[in-house]
Order: sequence, then structure tokens, then C-alpha cells
Amino acid sequence: MAGKYVVRTHGCQMNEHDSERIAGLLEADGYARADNDNEADVIVVNTCCIRENADMRLYGQLGWLKTWKDESPGRQIVVSGCLSQKDKDIVLQKAGWVDVVMGTHNVHRAAELLRESRESGPIVEILDEAVVDDHAMFPSALPARRETTFNAWVTIQIGCDNSCAFCIVPAVRGREMSRPFAEIVDEVRLLATQGVTEVTLLGQNVNSYGRDLALDARRAGGDAKLRPMFAELLEAVGSVDGIRRVRFTSPHPKDMRPETFAAMASTPAVCEHLHYPLQSGSDSVLAAMHRGYTAERYLERLAEARRVIPDLAVTSDIIVGFPGETEADFERTMEVAAAACFDSAYEFEFSPRPGTEAADMHDSFVDPKVVNERFERLRVVLEHSAGIKHAERVGRVEEVIVEGVSKRNEGVLTGRTRQNKLVHFPSAEPIRVGSYASVLVTSAARHFLRGELREVLAAPTHKVRLAVAAN
Repeated sequence: MAGKYVVRTHGCQMNEHDSERIAGLLEADGYARADNDNEADVIVVNTCCIRENADMRLYGQLGWLKTWKDESPGRQIVVSGCLSQKDKDIVLQKAGWVDVVMGTHNVHRAAELLRESRESGPIVEILDEAVVDDHAMFPSALPARRETTFNAWVTIQIGCDNSCAFCIVPAVRGREMSRPFAEIVDEVRLLATQGVTEVTLLGQNVNSYGRDLALDARRAGGDAKLRPMFAELLEAVGSVDGIRRVRFTSPHPKDMRPETFAAMASTPAVCEHLHYPLQSGSDSVLAAMHRGYTAERYLERLAEARRVIPDLAVTSDIIVGFPGETEADFERTMEVAAAACFDSAYEFEFSPRPGTEAADMHDSFVDPKVVNERFERLRVVLEHSAGIKHAERVGRVEEVIVEGVSKRNEGVLTGRTRQNKLVHFPSAEPIRVGSYASVLVTSAARHFLRGELREVLAAPTHKVRLAVAAN
């Protein structure tokens, strides 16, 4: 029995990529995508446990979904992702009407588990780690139903071997495992033949890619050097015919190496954008976080990146109010953020994630009022830097990839530059999504640019999806 499905996604790009694969598996099993919940026979909630109160939001959704399920016999609910990986049996204990609870390591089983649950009732299947099978281990090896046709995510690595005190990812994604080099390049070649021109390489710690492969080769008797292979991968993917843009997320500052900067500079397809998480500018807080670098080292590598890669845009993540953060620690963070002059940065107030080391630092928690006040002070610094960086682009002609029509004005298109900046520009004629165009930047806001269309540089080569009505 097949029907229609909806996938609701929460969290990071890795979760969005997992959702694409779940959708692809369901369609391969005969399901069709529903336009809304009322049309659906299956609703998948792909969860994230990074955000604050993620569990409360999930159970709120599941309460509504119980009503949805009761309205039509045969409807099914799937809960997947990081929160289900962490909570395991708790989901069914709190919401016994859920049909399938699966974790981050068995995305490949989505369609099978749905079939099994129809026959035997609710199922919980949470694997502790990825099974040693390429199609199960790496979501990119599975069928996909991508939301866009001109760009694609490509998983190069899963899991994380770091021990950041605030992060739950190692617990829910498992140990670091790199995908075979040739398999990644082959997938990018295939995507290029399908009209994809932009790929984003995904991993919890992308720039340590391949270190485990080298270790495995050494153990097997080879003479492989125990170092990341990320620079070589960037060069190989960027050389694939038809690929105009290569992005990656997210790297770790402690693993950033000169050869990666060199590969970014020498490979034309690799975009001039680096997401470079700072987290804190205080060395004592960085040490408590187990980040593996100092503020000075962070700024040195950032300066090297900007020296080697012309026109580099840099974005970051910063946590405010980590346990034990003093006023002096925070002021140092503001100093480092100002010195870094980020194009933009994601600012987070610390909130404890159960299962992390920082969640148990109760005696060192910072007063929420103090955290909120610091957050606002840092926001001023970050927005000042963003304003400077955006103002520098006024008067320049930028290459953008057209992403669609503005939500606020049908006569305005939106595009994204190589530096990952959003540009709004009017166009008298429609331009297909996925086209490349040159745009003169005429003004700047804090979070986007405005411009004037100069010319269309390249039409998209991907196929256009057409809705087919069944008789």
C-alpha cells in the first residue's frame, strides 16, 4: 500500500539532506509527495536536538498529529533524526500513536520500517552507529527527492570525533567516518550530468575528511600519511565538468590547514566563502569548550585565509554565556569578533543540551539576564561588521545564481553570489531558476544586497519538473 507523504525537517543541512533521502526512498517505494498534510498518508518528522526546547516542540507537533491520524484510518507517523536517536524509547512512551521511531543511522530503512509497522505495530529502531554498508552509512548513496534541481548536497563524512562540551552531535551522529574519495567524485559527476551546477560538501567536520581513511590504510600496511584529504577533494570536485560552484560546511578551526586555503584559491569553482565558527574569543572559555585552539591562533588562520583567497567572505558562530563566562571573557569575545570583521555571524545564547558536558555545569551557569544583555551588545558589533562588508560591495558587478522570485515582490528576483550573499534585483522578463546572471550592486542592507540586472550569463541545464495529473 502506497499513498502520499510529507516530510517535516528541523535542524541543520545534514538533516535536510537526510530528509531528501527519506523522500527519495518513499517515492522509490511508490509514494507521491503530498501538497499538504490533509492529503498525506504518511508524515515524517525529522528532528533536531540542537535547538532549545526541541523536545517540547516535537511533542507539541505529535499531539496535533494524533488528531490528524485519528481522522483517517491507515495514516502513519514517523519520527526520525537526532532527537529520536538521543531519546530512543521515550518517543513512544510519550506518544504511543507514533508508528516508527528511527535514528540517524538507519535512514536507509525508512520505507521498510513503514511496511513492517503496518504489519506488526509501532517500531523503534535506533542503531548505535552506522552499519558498514555504503548505502546505509552515507545518505548521498540513497535515492533522493531534492527540493531544488540546480544545486545539491553531497555527504562526504558522517559523525564527529571532537568533544566540544556544548555539542550533542557526537552522541547522536556517532564516530567520524569518511566516504570513499572516488565515490564522492563519481556522485558529483552524476549530478553534473543531471544539470546540477552547484554542490555543497557536507560533514560534521568537513576539513578533517579522509583522516580515518588514511589511518585505515596505514593499519592495512600502507604508508599513508595521517592527514586530512580535504584539499585534494576540493580540487577534484571543483574540476568536474559542469560544476560551477563548490561550497562546504562546516569546518573546524583546529583542523584548518594551509593546503585547504591553497585549494580554495587555486580551484575556480570553489566559492570565496568560509564558514569559520569562533564560538568564543576567550581562551579560558575555548579551553572549557574543548575547542582545541586559542583566539590568537584563530585570528592568525583567518588572516592567512584572507591573504591567500581574494575577496573571501567569512561567516561564523558564537555562543554567548557559556558556563563560567566572565565579563572579561565576554569582552574578549567582542574584541576578537570586531577584529575578525565577519560578513555575518550566527549568535546563540547558551542553553544546556542534556547529554553534553556543559549541561552538567550547573554551578557555573550565567544569569540569563546577563546573557541576554551580552547577546545584545555583541549583536551591535556583529551588525556593524556586516554593514561594513556589505557596503564594500556596492558598485561591484556580482555573479549570482537565480534562486527564484522574491516573496514580497513578484517583479523582483533573488540570487546568491559566490560569497553566499543574497541579492534582490528587478527583472522585466522571467529568468529560470538556476540561471547565472551578472548584477550591479546598487545598495546594501544588513542581511542582503540590492542590484540591477546586467545580463544573463548562462541558462540552467537541469530538467524542469512538470506536474502530472492522474485521470
